[in-house]
Amino acid sequence: MIEEKIIIQNRAGIHARPAAILVQLIKNYSCDIYLEKGNYRINAKSIMGIITLGAAYGTEIKIIAEGDDEKNGQDEQGRGRQYDARHV
Repeated sequence: MIEEKIIIQNRAGIHARPAAILVQLIKNYSCDIYLEKGNYRINAKSIMGIITLGAAYGTEIKIIAEGDDEKNGQDEQGRGRQYDARHV
């Protein structure tokens, strides 16, 4: 299991477009990837789950990857964060 904490840097938070980009980037990995805010944990491969997380600017999120290709899935999720910061 790999865990990483991040702070949402996008002024608009995580909304539909970055959620869709994130899901597209990580959906092909067999590992389970979750986003956790406080005590609320969602499947990061679910657009609706990500949106309902309500991650606004400045929110701390924990990324959790579990499974065979967890390192690759975690890296791909990181690329999604970089895309979000530059393009949204």
